[in-house]
Amino acid sequence: LARDVAYALDAGDDTLALRLKLWLDGAFALARTITTAAPSTINTKRRKLERSLDDILVAPATCDLARDIQNRMRRARDQLLTFASFPGRVEATNNACERDLRPAVIQRKNTNGYRAMWSAKGEAAVRTVVATARITAGAGTFSTVLGTIGA
Repeated sequence: LARDVAYALDAGDDTLALRLKLWLDGAFALARTITTAAPSTINTKRRKLERSLDDILVAPATCDLARDIQNRMRRARDQLLTFASFPGRVEATNNACERDLRPAVIQRKNTNGYRAMWSAKGEAAVRTVVATARITAGAGTFSTVLGTIGA
């Protein structure tokens, strides 16, 4: 969303794009301080962001790009500030997910995809086990994969 808002701001002249950018800047500022701020401060800032977002989502848009982003934000409304409900456990962006998906995307592009569905499902299952092993304390990736295959 942040990249799309930046593009809408550059390509269009709708003030809604600027409001969306300022809202995202506020959300990212909250995300940067989420682990050090007091719970009352987090709740106050989250409520302020929610009220501001309500105003933005009902504002008229003159640019198609801004209107499209506004609609996407309207659909994802309940998920935009999830990081504030789980301080330190949920990231504000999906960058970590994008990084986790990158090896699978590169593999698919290099091999022109899978010829059999079982192969694609197997690859996804192995990647899921490996990613889970990485975030599980005390679990070794190799031993987790062996244990899964042996099960």
